[in-house]
Amino acid sequence: MLIHKQFRFEAAHHLPNVPEGHKCARLHGHSFRVTVWVEGEVGTESGWVMDFADLGEAWAPLHDALDHRYLNEVDGLANPTSEVLAVWVWERLARSLPGLARIDVHETCTSGCRYEGPTA
Repeated sequence: MLIHKQFRFEAAHHLPNVPEGHKCARLHGHSFRVTVWVEGEVGTESGWVMDFADLGEAWAPLHDALDHRYLNEVDGLANPTSEVLAVWVWERLARSLPGLARIDVHETCTSGCRYEGPTA
C-alpha cells in the first residue's frame, strides 16, 4: 500500500549551470509542492501504513530549511533544480521514514520530477 502527504513551500533560486541567457539563470521564485510517498503494509490494529502526522513531523525540519529561503544558499542546494531538490529531500527523510518510496517535486503547476531513491 502506498500513502502520501503533500507539502508546500515558497522559495527563490537561480540555476547557475544553465546556458548563458537562459531565463532560469536569473533570480526567481516558485510555490513548490512536494509529495512524500511511503510504502508499507497496513497495520492490523492501526488500519494504516503510517500516521499522516508522523509524515508531517518528519517534513517539519525540511520546511523550516526551505520555506521563504534562497535555495542556492541552503547546504547541498548550490544548483537547486527540481531533480537536485528531490534527492536532497529523500536523503533527509530516508532516516526517519521507513518505507520511503518516492518524492515528487513540482516547481510549477505543470513541471516537476519524481525520485524513487538511489539505484543499486
